[in-house]
Amino acid sequence: MNMAVDVPGPVARYLAALDRLAPMIAARRDDFDRDRRLPDDLFEAMSAAGLFKLYLPKSFGGPELSPFDFMTVVEAASELDGSVGWLVGNGGGISRMAAVLPEPVAREIFEPSTAFIVAATGAVGTLTSVEGGYRLTGRWPFGSGAHHASHFMGLAAASDGPVICCYFGRNDVTVEDTWRTSGLRGTGSCHFSVTDVFVPDAWTHPFLGSRPRVDGVAYRLPPVSAFGWTVATVPLGIAEGAIKSFVEVAAGKGRGEGGPLLRDRETIQAMVGRLRALHGAARAFLVQSMTDLIAAQDVGGEHLDQARARLRTSYAHAAETAIQIAQTLQLELGALSIFETFPLERATRDINAAAKHIAMNPNLYALAGRLELGLAPGTDRF
Repeated sequence: MNMAVDVPGPVARYLAALDRLAPMIAARRDDFDRDRRLPDDLFEAMSAAGLFKLYLPKSFGGPELSPFDFMTVVEAASELDGSVGWLVGNGGGISRMAAVLPEPVAREIFEPSTAFIVAATGAVGTLTSVEGGYRLTGRWPFGSGAHHASHFMGLAAASDGPVICCYFGRNDVTVEDTWRTSGLRGTGSCHFSVTDVFVPDAWTHPFLGSRPRVDGVAYRLPPVSAFGWTVATVPLGIAEGAIKSFVEVAAGKGRGEGGPLLRDRETIQAMVGRLRALHGAARAFLVQSMTDLIAAQDVGGEHLDQARARLRTSYAHAAETAIQIAQTLQLELGALSIFETFPLERATRDINAAAKHIAMNPNLYALAGRLELGLAPGTDRF
């Protein structure tokens, strides 16, 4: 694979680590579907490589990657396997919150070498104010990597209060065996719950409007925009792997049959060229939209609103493009594409599962359209 060629800076270290892990990922891939989680030894190897600390501030010993370098690493992980990329995106993405929590708490949660924080925003737990903090009860879906978590974060609110992020340890949590899905099976994105757990004030912060203690591009991003970036960078990475696996089949590798090579057909040549253009355009839209948002933060107002909406549109567009790429490759491969021995079968399932995430919902087009037409966003999570 040799993904680290000609990549400068700290990103090269992570790409080299993924290169080293690639044979292990390929050899254990069948375990992902059977166990519906990553094997412990693979997860530990990923953790040791620092793949779950991509946004961790330098003051905590992290690399403090830019959103674009983060994207490069997540794409490379997703190219190897969708579940691997999804967990790198989620784990590496939540490490940015070390810049928001009080420093002693952030160090306790994020500094250990085995730190992996599961964050879920698909439900809101119930808070009761008590001296020094809150009592928390809640149940949250889509806890990606829950079996391997050191800590969890769930949204919660009192009856008359704003939504806040609450952090709590693994020992307080019940992980439910709910992750039985068609795609991204290795992510182990199970429901998790807590009952009447004490959460100190210092282990909470506002979901929206929190102010980072550490200055940096990734930490200044609006929370919803930053959250979406951690997962929206995955589908195109999976699609990249799907294109490369198709190219190998087109060259006759793994087909187990004679006859003309697919790559010698002009229609196949044109299709691959067109898919490359689609992939490149969708990726460029992601990069440009994030670039615009970073610049708009210094301007604010309507300009910032438009940039936020445009970025979220790029998330939906990237997911739709990845689906289109996978479906096109499937049609050309025909019956071969349904066999589990072909990587395209898994890639298609994983892309379709990833695209169902709320951060890539097609309704985001309407959000951008509303602002363009002079209407209010129509959502509180903007």
